[in-house]
Amino acid sequence: MQSVDFTTLMALCAELRSQWLPARLEQVYQRDRHTIALSLRTLEKRGWLTVSWHPQAARLCMDEPPPRTPDTFTFSQQLRHQLNGLALVAIEPIAPWERALDLQFSRRPGDPPQWHLYVEVMSKYSNVVLTTADRQIVTVAHQVSAQQSSVRPLLTGQPYEFPPALTETIPRMEEDPATWRERLQLVPIPLRKAMLRNYRGLSSALVREMGDRTQVDVEQPTNQLSDRDWDALFQAWQEWLSALANESFQPGWKEKGYTVMGWGNHQPANSVQEVVSVYYREQLNRQEFEQLRNQVTQRVETNLRKLREREEDFQKRLQQSDEADRYKERADLLMAHLHEWKPGMKRITLADFETGEPTEIPLDPEKNAVQNAQAFYKRHQKLRRSRKAIEPLLAEVLGEKAYLEQVQVAIAQTPQYQNPDDLEALHEIRDELIQQGYLNATDSRSRPTAEPSPFREYRTPSGFSVLVGRNNRQNDDLTFRFATDYDLWFHSQEIPGSHVLLRLPAGAVPDDRDLQYTANLAAYHSRATQSHQVPVVYTEPRHVFKPKGAKPGMALYKHETIIWGEPQTARQYAPASENGKA
Repeated sequence: MQSVDFTTLMALCAELRSQWLPARLEQVYQRDRHTIALSLRTLEKRGWLTVSWHPQAARLCMDEPPPRTPDTFTFSQQLRHQLNGLALVAIEPIAPWERALDLQFSRRPGDPPQWHLYVEVMSKYSNVVLTTADRQIVTVAHQVSAQQSSVRPLLTGQPYEFPPALTETIPRMEEDPATWRERLQLVPIPLRKAMLRNYRGLSSALVREMGDRTQVDVEQPTNQLSDRDWDALFQAWQEWLSALANESFQPGWKEKGYTVMGWGNHQPANSVQEVVSVYYREQLNRQEFEQLRNQVTQRVETNLRKLREREEDFQKRLQQSDEADRYKERADLLMAHLHEWKPGMKRITLADFETGEPTEIPLDPEKNAVQNAQAFYKRHQKLRRSRKAIEPLLAEVLGEKAYLEQVQVAIAQTPQYQNPDDLEALHEIRDELIQQGYLNATDSRSRPTAEPSPFREYRTPSGFSVLVGRNNRQNDDLTFRFATDYDLWFHSQEIPGSHVLLRLPAGAVPDDRDLQYTANLAAYHSRATQSHQVPVVYTEPRHVFKPKGAKPGMALYKHETIIWGEPQTARQYAPASENGKA
């Protein structure tokens, strides 16, 4: 993940100062344990300033409004108590070339600042600190004790100490090319490392952009660069310093990441705020998606493995109980032929009652004939009781297994992150697993309540809408809330998969192409997605019902018609949208 470097931070500050100062602070909301949102209002507009001390995505930018859910974090409550109603009058670096900003608040523009909100954008050492006018710490986003850092502890009630001064050389436009080149050439190491070691304000991403700008490989040693390379690099160096001095930036999107200098192949963007906001929101969503998907996948697979082991054990015990009648037959034979038993016998051969065939019966030589028969009767009763006890347990295991396989299919249908709906659908699966007791709700504040994620939507050849559930919550909504009497309900037969709804207006009759198209989608969004053909059933929604006490996404149906779906054909279908909630 590309980090906010000094250049990006200065570009953000330049835009904020020109567009949002002075501004009244109206509200403080903490999005999560690493991010707060400040509601700012100027004479012309209102917006939300995101301030984040995330170890990988620390930033300061205008962003989307936060969700309308209760904020229970202590840090935001303290900021709200001290800063609400005050004016944000300045955003300044605490020192030249430092990635730490001083957000100054006063009662009105022109008054001396009463509060300082220090925002330190320093990767894993990022932090946000609120101090009084004389720099006494009132609250800290992440308190740092003396045991954690003997150099610079950050504790409530202590004086705020600025970060240790940087030791690298300050970049200056007045520096002549020969001195600049000599400093970088002193040690024959890769150019990127030489620039980062010798000068402040640089980042790996910026140095690579310089390399793209000048067509110079920044990973080659400095003693292998030509005079042309050095001249081109110095020209780019001067462009960079000029952009910082004039606050002239060109934000844009690159194939991987973003730029604020406009170097290399990029797609121009409207503002630095937009680029930073969208980039880090998407990157954090992607990161959260991968972590959450791994979490729910592992938990589902672990539970499925245990259920399969229990199923196998119950099946073996049921097979043993199938021999119950054999034990009763042996006991009856033995009781009917007591006169043929002799002391010390280990086995006896008797004629079967029905077939007359000889049947060999093992005996315990320590017991007489009656005692052996009683042992067989006891074994018969035990196995019969065992079957009665095991059958409901096996049914429960099979039902739970079918449910988790349905969840597994829902997870598999979204293998990678593409948009926020993918993450929300995965959150719904996680919430469902928590409700069903498969996961622990470790932190109820980690995710605010959100609107349900949208269904997948397609269009048949005749233009009818087809809605596909992304998880069990959507499957239930689709079947039991959104389906009308005119629609048709599709599902892979006896195979875990999504509920699929062919939406039809009153009086409309789908042709064979529409039915086949929808069946292909139902087959594709099932566990048999890799198959060539999959049996799919369809019926009217009124013939689909949910048994009492059934788990989410589980349903029974009747009056169905079977059609063969082709999942490989459906791979080529393009979604019409992912709305479906209208």
